[in-house]
Amino acid sequence: MQQLKAIGQRELRNDNAEIMRRVEAGEGFVVTRNNKPVAQLLPYREEVVSRPPLGDIQVLFGTLPPVDAERWDADRKAADEVFGADDPLEDPWQT
Repeated sequence: MQQLKAIGQRELRNDNAEIMRRVEAGEGFVVTRNNKPVAQLLPYREEVVSRPPLGDIQVLFGTLPPVDAERWDADRKAADEVFGADDPLEDPWQT
């Protein structure tokens, strides 16, 4: 990884067009204020997110154990007794 050049906030403000051209060309900077780093100015790189195919996800879900609905409901009711109901459609601030 290349070393980032430090530039002051004032230099960024005064020479912003030139600095943006340099960033666009691949150069990066550390912006400082009172000689302390406050930001990095780096070229934008679009992240490519790879997602597994739906078929692979379906296979993974097929390996999960079945849900015991009665046990889940009992656990939820027990938690509600301790923590209170948490209905996402209920607004606790309205009376």
